[in-house]
Amino acid sequence: METASLKEIKKELKTIPPQQLHEIVLRLAKFKKENKELLSYCLFDAFNKPAYIKAIKDEIDGHLKNTHKNNPHLTTKVIRKILKNINKYIRFIGSKEIEVELLVYLCRQIKKYSRQLNYNRALDTLYGNLIKRIKKTLATLHEDLQMDYEETLKNI
Repeated sequence: METASLKEIKKELKTIPPQQLHEIVLRLAKFKKENKELLSYCLFDAFNKPAYIKAIKDEIDGHLKNTHKNNPHLTTKVIRKILKNINKYIRFIGSKEIEVELLVYLCRQIKKYSRQLNYNRALDTLYGNLIKRIKKTLATLHEDLQMDYEETLKNI
């Protein structure tokens, strides 16, 4: 069985009555947790992005405060989990500027909370890959924003 393309789905959605569309959205939300999270973001959080970003940053802080600072393996594991969640939130928001903001915040917090950064090769590699990703995403932003974030990167 072949899946319809996005173009075909858009075309078909325009022809569906609102009540049936409502039922389809609810059915879609029942299947995967990520679908429900995206729907929640679209309905409740998309209109207030600064509050949503603050909630994400608070979640990052909460996870990092609960890490076992004496165990580099567990610290790396927690940071990977945080990064997985951040990537999901970035897909929901769909903004390169917010992506850079969240990744820079994560880098700052890693520096702040993790004393093992210089002693743990996996954590050091993860941190280096984050910096590379930030630089790659920065290249797609407006020049003024690039300058601001490059200054921030130098400070990190």
